[in-house]
Amino acid sequence: MTVLRIDSSIQGPASASSELADIAEAEWTAVRPGTAFVRRHLAASPLPSEAWATAVLAGFVPEEQWTDEQRTARALATRLASELRDAEAAILALPLYNWGVSQHVKTWMDLAMAGGEQGEPLLKDKPVIVLTTRGGGYSAGTPREGWDHNTAFLRRIVEDVWGADLTLIERELTLAAVTPAMQPFLEAAELMKKAAHEAATHAGRTLASR
Repeated sequence: MTVLRIDSSIQGPASASSELADIAEAEWTAVRPGTAFVRRHLAASPLPSEAWATAVLAGFVPEEQWTDEQRTARALATRLASELRDAEAAILALPLYNWGVSQHVKTWMDLAMAGGEQGEPLLKDKPVIVLTTRGGGYSAGTPREGWDHNTAFLRRIVEDVWGADLTLIERELTLAAVTPAMQPFLEAAELMKKAAHEAATHAGRTLASR
């Protein structure tokens, strides 16, 4: 079995989203020890931001007229689409940045869609775990309720466009322990961390057992 794992946090080993993905992966491999993982870290090895436009515009001219840059961009887009299409499942660690989807994730999504057929459900009916984290609080009743423009977008692309059988796991207040102004929220942050870890454990084990 092949599982695609995508990480996108800029925080390296301190990443809360990658920590959740590690938990899900560990449970997955405990059930399916022979699983092969295809990995991309979109923050550690960013995709070229200009490649999407180059790949898309190449589609308007005959292939024999493509420039070297267009051939390179099209090959990258095709490879990213194939990684999604060929995977039997996926674990995607995609945190919120600046109230939305990070530039690294958006570039990856745009290129993958450029590399497939128009509207192709690249993850159709495949089990996919999306793990998304937020440094602050965005739930109902908080000052920043409605400021999370990341989670709904991830659901729209992964579930509605790519057709995945989606399990979405969220964790908030990840910066409470290192932000003095958030000290009153430490207990709530710990409860959210515990719940997210339990959800990642359950998802990894359950989806691998299908």
